[in-house]
Amino acid sequence: MAITADHIRDKLIKELAAVHVDVEDTSPNRCAASYKVLVVSSQFEGKPLLQRHRMVNTCLAEELKEIHAFEQKTLTPEQWEKQKSQ
Repeated sequence: MAITADHIRDKLIKELAAVHVDVEDTSPNRCAASYKVLVVSSQFEGKPLLQRHRMVNTCLAEELKEIHAFEQKTLTPEQWEKQKSQ
């Protein structure tokens, strides 16, 4: 399976009911080995950072077997709105 930014984005939107997802291929030659993601979901409400990251990791468990580096930022919609206004 070829892992693409679109595939990761679509899966996070579908499985985590994300309202906003940014996915950036940060591999030097865009070879899909390194990604940076921002996920905004109401499912993160009331959950600590570690639990949020575990939710993302569980969602992308198969994909992470082939990704060498994965950086994530997880926000609730309220946190996202606050961050956008700063």
